[in-house]
Amino acid sequence: MQEGAALSEGPVDAPYHPAEAGAHRPSKTGTHRPSKTGTHRPSKSDAHRPSKGERTRARILDSATELFSRSGFHAVSLRDIAAHAGLTHAGLLHHFPGKESLLIEVLERRDRIDARELFPGIARPGAPVPPPAERLRLLIGVVARNTRTPGLVALYAKLSAEATDPAHPAHRYFTRRYRLLRAELSDLVRALQDEVGHPGDLDPAVVAGQLLALMDGLQTQWLLEPGAAPMEELVRDFLDRLGLLPADGPEGSDGPEETDRSGEADGAGAAGVSG
Repeated sequence: MQEGAALSEGPVDAPYHPAEAGAHRPSKTGTHRPSKTGTHRPSKSDAHRPSKGERTRARILDSATELFSRSGFHAVSLRDIAAHAGLTHAGLLHHFPGKESLLIEVLERRDRIDARELFPGIARPGAPVPPPAERLRLLIGVVARNTRTPGLVALYAKLSAEATDPAHPAHRYFTRRYRLLRAELSDLVRALQDEVGHPGDLDPAVVAGQLLALMDGLQTQWLLEPGAAPMEELVRDFLDRLGLLPADGPEGSDGPEETDRSGEADGAGAAGVSG
């Protein structure tokens, strides 16, 4: 059940906008006096320091990620998330108008880091694409990293299963996401075929679908019994059997920096390539 806008039930943790802090405050003399030093220019440290509102949003997203990972979307309420984040219900609604919008932001934040590194065409249209071997190294590195972020892997496993229902708020998100991943992985497979010098009769779109299915299935097995399915090794073996590993073979990488509390590193698996 969607929770709508709330009546006032406590202080709202409003974002702080420095430009508005002194707005509409009349001078004690009633006359506006321009600053002698001219317009204030924020320092570099100011420009990179999150505002109070940004810190609050990150805290909400961290809490939502943890609770959705543990219990799924339907079993968690906005009041649960607000309490976990140390806010009132009204305070949370000031930043997110409903549970659906919060869910989509959790998912999109989870994807941003991997998209920047693995699929620059999605994250930054026109950005230079890394060489195929480097993209493959990063992909396998993300698989390895997922074993250190069980909460985020569980988030995608639970929500992608729930989202098979067309009425689920994340149904469109996951449908579009898999479509993009199939396209990007097809492109990577095609580039690897050129790299190794023998395209053969492999259909890149078919291989991309197989790779996504393999990774999703391995993650489910790993969640049920950690250690039983060595994900990184099995993904590498699959690609090797298809003759898609470069001669020197990609070494595993830690992938983009991230912790299980996704807010601590802006983001989002190849749980985007994670399932």
